[in-house]
Amino acid sequence: MLGYIIQRVFLMVPTMLGISIISFIIIQLPPGDYLTSVLAAMADSDVTFTADQIARMRENYGLDEPMYMQYIQWIWGIVSRGDFGYSFEWNRPVSELIWERMGATLSISFLSLLFVWAVSLPIGIYSAVRRHSIGDHIATLFGFLGLAIPNFILALTLMYVSFRYFGQSVGGLYSPEFVEQAMSWPKFVDLLKHVWVPVVVIGTAGTAALIRILRANLTDELNKPYVLTARAKGLPEHTVILRYPVRIALNPFVSAIGWVLPQLISGITITAIVLNLPTAGPLLLRALVAQDMYLAGSFILLMGVLTLVGMLLSDILLALLDPRIRFH
Repeated sequence: MLGYIIQRVFLMVPTMLGISIISFIIIQLPPGDYLTSVLAAMADSDVTFTADQIARMRENYGLDEPMYMQYIQWIWGIVSRGDFGYSFEWNRPVSELIWERMGATLSISFLSLLFVWAVSLPIGIYSAVRRHSIGDHIATLFGFLGLAIPNFILALTLMYVSFRYFGQSVGGLYSPEFVEQAMSWPKFVDLLKHVWVPVVVIGTAGTAALIRILRANLTDELNKPYVLTARAKGLPEHTVILRYPVRIALNPFVSAIGWVLPQLISGITITAIVLNLPTAGPLLLRALVAQDMYLAGSFILLMGVLTLVGMLLSDILLALLDPRIRFH
């Protein structure tokens, strides 16, 4: 197992290098660059520049160099100094913009993950054990609704419910009077009153999917010979189910870490925009639209790195959870 982990870590280095190259090329694919967007916006305001002024601005932004030189300078700054470059649009270091959004992004994603597991695990077990019962049909109905309803529609609905029936301010994580205040107990309570909306919205689709996956996997495991043997030994039914087949059927929950970690950065962008959440998703979208290449490229690189880390953690946890999986 240790040798496998070391091998995977070493293989992650060239993979991350390839991700950085691909992400930087993707940012450069649209015609023009950030300066082109700025000049077009100024031209709409009847502001024009001479060729010498445009050349000086391109030099100031570092856009006069070939793309491969821009990439080398960017990746060398990340490796040597942890410097992700400078955001053209925000006129600030990219690292500051990224870490400013990480607190809210991490908190909401972690709470959403807990919500998904806390809801889907008991419902999935019940649906598998009580197949074709009324409870199973109700869980199936809500599962299909959770998969079918778009997140932004659910977000708008919950915003209306929270405002109409609970008197809460709409959008954001805090009421207006707490936005600029330092963290305190009243502000924390206000956060709890608001955070349930994005947690439920972001977690609903994942909950519905995992319920169906757990139900299918556990249904298959309940008919295996080892379960019949455990029952024949006289073990209580709940012990038989929870100790053996549920442990094997939990593999999808552990595997979900591979796609959950990238969501810590991308955040469910449309939901974050609808709910006015200070997460990384809207900032990434804005950087892509403005062709702010260092900011957008850093976000994409970070998502790729988290995907690799998530896959590694998934493999390790799966080996610990399922004795049939062993890495040598």
